[in-house]
Amino acid sequence: MKLAHDIVIAPVITEKSLMGVPEKRYTFKVAKDSTKVEIAKAVEEIFGVKVEKVNTISMKGRFKRMGRYEGYKPDWKKAIVKLSEDSKTIEFFEGMA
Repeated sequence: MKLAHDIVIAPVITEKSLMGVPEKRYTFKVAKDSTKVEIAKAVEEIFGVKVEKVNTISMKGRFKRMGRYEGYKPDWKKAIVKLSEDSKTIEFFEGMA
């Protein structure tokens, strides 16, 4: 059994992800093997909110170079979580939007 903090790894803070905050749409980096149901339960448990919908995207690792050495960053999974209308907001994102 995975814990909620093992599923939701970190928030994704970009200009595009912060544009969804007024519509109660939040973006998180999540464990690669987690499902939409597990992500929804983990977000509800961590932040005490009500999740309406979860969209997931598998992100390919970016190509990086350090001098003559080159390689790829690891692949990761992104989840866009939509909260229900009657749910409270997530305070962490409030000062950023």
